[in-house]
Amino acid sequence: MSAGDKLFGRLLNRYPQPRQEPPETQWVQCFGLQVQLNAEGRVMQLTGPLRHLLAQRVPNARAPHLLDLLLPHSSLAIEGSPADWQGQNLDLDFYTLNGAPLHLRGWVQPFGDAWLLQLLDIGDLLLERRQSHNREQCQRLAMQIAEQLRLCSLTRLPDVLTEQLQNLAQRFQIPCLALALPDEQEHGWQIQQQYAAFDAPQLWQNGQRLGTGLDSLSGSAPQYLTLREHPRLQGTFGNADGFAVPYHDANGVVAWLLCGFYAVQQRAPDTTERDWQQLTAALAAPLLERLREHRHQLQLERLESLQALLGTGWWEMFSDSDEVQLAPSLANTLNLGTSRLSVQDWLEQVYPADREVLRRRLQDLRDDGLSMLLCVRLYRPDDGPEPIWYRLQGQALGLGKSRRLVGFMLDISDIKNQEQRAAAAHARLDNLIASSPAVIYVQRYVEGALQPTFFSDSLLPLLGWSLADCAPDTLVDRVHPDDRSQYFERTRLLLREGSVRARYRLRDSRGDYHWLLDEAKLLRDDLGLPVEAVGLWLDVTEATLAAEQVKQSEERYRILVEDSPAMICRYRPDLTLTFGNRPLAMYLELTPEQLPGMNLGNWMSQAQRDAFTQRLNQLSPEFPISTAEINLQLPGREHAWWVWSDRGVFDEQGQLLEIQAVGRDNTEVRRSQQQLTQSAKMATLGEMATGLAHEINQPLNVMRMAVVNVLKRLSTGEVQVDYLTDKLNRIDSQVQRAARVVDHMRVFGRRSEIEQHPFNPALAIEGTLALLAEGMRGKGVDLRISEAGFDVQVRGHVDQLEQVLINLMVNARDALLGKREGNPAFKPWISVNAERDAQVVRLWVEDNGGGIDPRLLERIFEPFFTTKPVGVGTGLGLSVSYGIVENMGGKLSVINATEGARFCIELPIVQEDQITR
Repeated sequence: MSAGDKLFGRLLNRYPQPRQEPPETQWVQCFGLQVQLNAEGRVMQLTGPLRHLLAQRVPNARAPHLLDLLLPHSSLAIEGSPADWQGQNLDLDFYTLNGAPLHLRGWVQPFGDAWLLQLLDIGDLLLERRQSHNREQCQRLAMQIAEQLRLCSLTRLPDVLTEQLQNLAQRFQIPCLALALPDEQEHGWQIQQQYAAFDAPQLWQNGQRLGTGLDSLSGSAPQYLTLREHPRLQGTFGNADGFAVPYHDANGVVAWLLCGFYAVQQRAPDTTERDWQQLTAALAAPLLERLREHRHQLQLERLESLQALLGTGWWEMFSDSDEVQLAPSLANTLNLGTSRLSVQDWLEQVYPADREVLRRRLQDLRDDGLSMLLCVRLYRPDDGPEPIWYRLQGQALGLGKSRRLVGFMLDISDIKNQEQRAAAAHARLDNLIASSPAVIYVQRYVEGALQPTFFSDSLLPLLGWSLADCAPDTLVDRVHPDDRSQYFERTRLLLREGSVRARYRLRDSRGDYHWLLDEAKLLRDDLGLPVEAVGLWLDVTEATLAAEQVKQSEERYRILVEDSPAMICRYRPDLTLTFGNRPLAMYLELTPEQLPGMNLGNWMSQAQRDAFTQRLNQLSPEFPISTAEINLQLPGREHAWWVWSDRGVFDEQGQLLEIQAVGRDNTEVRRSQQQLTQSAKMATLGEMATGLAHEINQPLNVMRMAVVNVLKRLSTGEVQVDYLTDKLNRIDSQVQRAARVVDHMRVFGRRSEIEQHPFNPALAIEGTLALLAEGMRGKGVDLRISEAGFDVQVRGHVDQLEQVLINLMVNARDALLGKREGNPAFKPWISVNAERDAQVVRLWVEDNGGGIDPRLLERIFEPFFTTKPVGVGTGLGLSVSYGIVENMGGKLSVINATEGARFCIELPIVQEDQITR
């Protein structure tokens, strides 16, 4: 056994310690490092080739201690004296000249009176062990990364890739990490995904394009590239430390792992290039595989969608059987139950006229391998008038038994039908040109002039000319002298602008002039030079004469509008006037020139303006007309009433553009109606006088009795304070009762306000009962009142609605009392109740008086019509009531119920958003 084998065996504890020999015969090793120590551990002598690497040499004056040569952590291995170290393997790290520690392993043995420390260099063994351990960790990490990327879904692939970059960055403490893939759009490189530590600057962004800087490095050896070796990476890493690791496949370099702010030799010295390549492959390989899979899936989906949209698909006919296989999308388009069917069933889908041709071409393809290309129609008896066309193309692939017959079907119905429609349209166009009343012409551009080369057949019946009669000089002579300058300008404008539209007169063969509308367009070649002009002449003589007549009619219409006694105007939807005639200007005390720009709403109250605007908003192209009575506050007049009719003008989209209106002054009629209503109201008060007198006498009698009782007590001297207080309170309550009656009579007798306001109809019922209830009951009439359990608003005058209710109840009372005179046992009653739905509220007044003669029901609301004796009734009550309800937008009607007449007042409900606050 050699001395070297014995030393390695000693290091690995395979051999026992050598037998101690006397110092004069002991052999001193000539390799590694031998250190002669004294009993205290001081270095007496260094031998061996490794002594030249130590940082501290042994001086001659004083022997250093062994600890002075070792790194601090090695002091734990040599505690005590050399005698204590026997039988131990000593792993010691020495200071070296180059700064890197020197890793040595050895043992100590006696050497005469001293001790000999034998050491061998184990740095390579430790490095290999660290690299092996690091390689195992990198392999496990690579397997985990690849497994995560392969198993995750496509939707989570970016997130999982970011997580794996984060794990890799945290494992090696890399501040910035990114994976770059080829940029297919710009043929460079692009950041697929990146990760930056919390406290690190962000070098890259997801989706960032890096250009082509990495392409020049793609031919390098498969190792990582540092900035020192390749300064061209400075731009990619933002002039920071870093390195890049390529990933190769059959296509070359297809990915780069970029590590920024990272000095790889110092930060990961034990990680080899192979480890970095393995980690890069674990990231890039499954990612590229998943991305290719995704792109392939997208291509398949796009191909299927394209085939479905185009109505196309492949087909294959089997030579060993009489069957054909169709693409699934094509089978669905043809409404077939299966994608594999017999050739005969396939031919049955083709129109009979094309079926035999297709059969023959398929036979030639099968027998002789002749390529097939033809267009056929599908046989669809239930389809529309336009057939479904398909283009069939096929070819034979291979030879002998391995030959395949494949092809495709493409839906060309649009093209074929369009060709047929174009052919039909061309034929119709030829016929139209021949029979058109317009003259179609072509003028060729020759040396700055336009020479006629074609005229349609309609030239002869229109002007009596032929092409020979239309030479340039002859044509100018036939233009009316007053229109020749315009004709020359037409030619210049056509050559300059490329299109022209002109109107002038031409003389026909009989000497008569025709007004012609000339429209022409100049055609140019690829260089922009004029080639020819195409245009038409349209005889507009009748239209021109008619336009002159219309112009004259418009002048007469303008005079008629100006002189009309009615108010005529036009205004926009915001009520801004655009035109108004003289009568309207006179009413508004303006001149006709001042009307445009004025707002019609300036003469209306806010409520009237809102109602007016709401009515305009209800106009539509189907119902463009609306009529209403509007109230205005004109200069110098308190109020004016106009009957106003609007007509809306709409565009093609149904948008209101303008309103045309006609109005007439209805103020005097309105005042007469108000006077009539007031007269009827006063007549109603007169008819109610007896009941009202009873209503006032009742509290007066109570007060008189109270006063008589007090006076008797005063005469006897038996007056107590409580007694007087009670009598005075009773007198006060009766005074208030009489005052309420008098106040309500005073309010009821007033004239109604000009404008209508929203109010609750229950108030009118309460006011009516306040005036009539006591009188009715005093005469033995039972009042059956149903309180309204809802709160609604109607628009009008509360006192006028009271007047209507009073008229109806007084009429019912008179009829009931008249019936009781003939039948004393009769028990009269009057019922008042209310109901509502979403749109209207209804007030019912019903009695048990036997009803109204059916022959009189149609005339019951006529003015001055009454069934009462002469001198008793005026015949205005129901007529005025009918007008009041109608003015409120409602309806008053009557029917005969089971026991008597039943009147219904129906009023529209004012919605919350229509009430002016």
